[in-house]
Amino acid sequence: MTSDGEAKKIGLIGCGAIGTVLAEAIERKIVECDELVIYDSDASKAEKLKGSLDFPVTMVGSVEELLESKPKVVVEAASQQAVKEYASKIVAEGIELIVMSTGALLDLDVDFSKVHVPSGAIGGLDALSSAANAGIDEVTLTSRKNPKALETADKEEKVIYEGYAQEAARLFPREMNVAATLALTVKPVKVRVRVIADPAVTRNTHEIAVKWRFGEMFLRFANEPHPENPRTSALAAWSAIKLLQSLLREACYKNQ
Repeated sequence: MTSDGEAKKIGLIGCGAIGTVLAEAIERKIVECDELVIYDSDASKAEKLKGSLDFPVTMVGSVEELLESKPKVVVEAASQQAVKEYASKIVAEGIELIVMSTGALLDLDVDFSKVHVPSGAIGGLDALSSAANAGIDEVTLTSRKNPKALETADKEEKVIYEGYAQEAARLFPREMNVAATLALTVKPVKVRVRVIADPAVTRNTHEIAVKWRFGEMFLRFANEPHPENPRTSALAAWSAIKLLQSLLREACYKNQ
């Protein structure tokens, strides 16, 4: 309960790999709330998730019904299409929204004061946003994944995309949210992207090279893919959990 006696509820849109990690973190009290309200366009996924938890979970049949439950925060862990359909409705209710499918935000007109983007499968965004204020000359992202994670059957290393972040997020809506997150962080600087299918790698690897006004940065992340969804790095789910903890703490302070 919050200090004013109101139940602390979290809404979840999407009950796949990331949604499941989030729900398990709530059950283990890593994230503290009184109730989880879940929705998935595939009701069987929501039913499966609810059945796996002992924590209080309410399954709803629509996002509108989810919003009627008055959650403090809603986490989108579904798809870019879900963000496009529901983001405006959620923020219009004054509810904080965590977006995992960040590619949708690149060309979405929404009130960003209530929209929050976790770091996802990478880090160092604080340094990048600081550099962006001073002036960034160039940002390059090289992502290397096993062909299975990119739904290809390449037997040898192959560059399957080379271009800019916005198109990469459109062509690979589930695999390249990292590119979209980078683009949002350094906007209006364009992020160059290379996507490599490499059968020799077992981890989703992202290398970020930055040239800015006062120096250079090189960041590298090699993340274990989620066992049930190789397109998703486990770190992405945990970054959402960390952000959710912060937003709930802020909500408690505001109610004191």
